[in-house]
Amino acid sequence: MADPKGFLNHDRQGACSRPVPERLRDWNEVYVPGSLLPIISTQASRCMDCGIPFCHNGCPLGNLIPEWNDYAYRENWQAASERLHATNNFPEFTGRLCPAPCESACVLGINQPAVTIKNVEVSIIDKAWETGEVAPQAPERLSGKTVAVIGSGPAGLAAAQQLTRAGHTVAVYERADRIGGLLRYGIPEFKMEKRHINRRIEQMRAEGTKFRTGVEIGRDIDAMKLRKRYDAVVVAAGATVSRDLPVPGRELRGIHFAMEYLPLANKVQEGDFVAPPLTAEGKHVVVIGGGDTGADCVGTAHRQGALSVTQLEIMPRPGEDRADGQPWPTFPMLYKVTSAHEEGGERVYSVSTTHFEGDEDGNVQSLHLVEVEFVDGKLVRKPGTERSIPAQLVTLAMGFTGTDQENGLVAQFGLELDGRGNIVRDEDYLTNVPGVYVAGDAGRGQSLIVWAIAEGRSAARGVDRFLTGASDLPAPIRPTDRSLTV
Repeated sequence: MADPKGFLNHDRQGACSRPVPERLRDWNEVYVPGSLLPIISTQASRCMDCGIPFCHNGCPLGNLIPEWNDYAYRENWQAASERLHATNNFPEFTGRLCPAPCESACVLGINQPAVTIKNVEVSIIDKAWETGEVAPQAPERLSGKTVAVIGSGPAGLAAAQQLTRAGHTVAVYERADRIGGLLRYGIPEFKMEKRHINRRIEQMRAEGTKFRTGVEIGRDIDAMKLRKRYDAVVVAAGATVSRDLPVPGRELRGIHFAMEYLPLANKVQEGDFVAPPLTAEGKHVVVIGGGDTGADCVGTAHRQGALSVTQLEIMPRPGEDRADGQPWPTFPMLYKVTSAHEEGGERVYSVSTTHFEGDEDGNVQSLHLVEVEFVDGKLVRKPGTERSIPAQLVTLAMGFTGTDQENGLVAQFGLELDGRGNIVRDEDYLTNVPGVYVAGDAGRGQSLIVWAIAEGRSAARGVDRFLTGASDLPAPIRPTDRSLTV
């Protein structure tokens, strides 16, 4: 145990953010570089090394949290990094992007602020990169088997790295021009600078993983031809079909899915554009959807110089403390103020969009909404609450409804789908097509990055066993496992 009285002697202290006026002038990560390291050993000492560490239940990766907390407390960064990588291929991703269900399950969180598990995690991995502890792990021998991974998001990258290290020859196919999936083009630079992805890709290349960008399976290459070329295939194409809003005026110019808007801003940071083809500069911006993707749109609009930013959410505002129906150690729905919300804008809850209104040239100019409430378990409109707000740019960030079927991948493979548009798989992540496996959101539906990495690792075990008859690779979750919620 790090310090038997650590949680009694020290309060929770998080990362330091840069001042809002400063960070709105650039796209760098919002936190002060290096601000965690001076405090992180003390914060790690708050971990109680519980007899039953419920943080393990909250984390689908099964991260060995008390162990690396103890090493961080003692500033044994090499051992901490080894323990961290034992269960997680990309802790620098999860340490920045995961909403930390592990902290919701922290035993200390029953009656005190939980341990800053995410901050400890990201401090360990950043220190490991700084000191050269993160090195390629090339396989000792090759199996002679080949695997194609379709999609280079966290699930695809995790599966590819695990299978490469097991000795298989792995090629990752990505339809975009760069590797990373939504990590690359869906997550703004201010949440995670893309240098973190780039150095992991270089590590994977050094281990032997091959990458093929600008290739869309189903359009550029027939899916079954790909299957014949490789001994196994992992479909990790994500759940990329955005949920639409079919109301009058939806056809007006200036209304876009979040995944049309965010990638263009990221491409500016990659050097592809001097200015984004789609910008919030000088416009009243409305973001429909109150989740993390919506917050990403809010922060992006601020940095582009929007006149105003309003975020709409159809559900009521969550409470700031656990409700009676969301007891520890479940992952609660709480009111969350992200870095983007700290930077300004208005958040409006319990409203539904009725229609859009445009100008004579077909450009959106306003959004009409109405307040809603729950009556007998159903959302109904409240009479007399209709109003309009200005909107010259609208982004739809209402989630995703399944994997892409328009590119032909699903049909060409002949994959079976469930009622939610997800690819059906068995306990080994195997689809109805022999040798074709599925990992991540394509099989689970829209989920968290930590679940995607866990799925990639688990699917890799199924593939390894299919190719060799046995496997020593870990499988932290089953396809049917779900978050600890109520």
